[in-house]
Amino acid sequence: MAGDESKSTLSNNVLQMKFMKRSALRIEKEKSAEERKQIIDDEHWVLDLPPVNKKEDKYILEPSYERCLDMVYGRMSFQQCNPEVEKLMKINNNRLGLEEAERKEAENSVDDEEMARRYKSLSDHIAKKFATKREKRKKIVQEEEASSIAASEKEKRKFMKPDVDG
Repeated sequence: MAGDESKSTLSNNVLQMKFMKRSALRIEKEKSAEERKQIIDDEHWVLDLPPVNKKEDKYILEPSYERCLDMVYGRMSFQQCNPEVEKLMKINNNRLGLEEAERKEAENSVDDEEMARRYKSLSDHIAKKFATKREKRKKIVQEEEASSIAASEKEKRKFMKPDVDG
């Protein structure tokens, strides 16, 4: 026991030598690597994930049959399993299709005045496109005459200052 208590230690001069410092650094790196591995192993079993959201159900469970009252048909039939129900379905689909077509037609319809205005602008555009030089000159002259008439009317209608009797 006396031998165990009296451990021999290296002197400070030996410990300060380069090769001793390198070995001390190597030992410290190994210890820190072991500590990092231990920390990683401890964290490995702990999940830092957010809580998992519950998936939405495909089905809606209602305690009452009230939602079914708004359905188009109370019963359905597929592949001519119930011909009477299929006749009712066909009649209702035709009625719904007609209502939808009427609504779309009302949206896209154009009244007579607007149609006439569009046709006039279209015909004027085409007339300009196919007009000859002579017709274009005539139109320019007519526009100048109209503008001069409008200018002369503006000159006639000047504001006259009233006489002030003072």
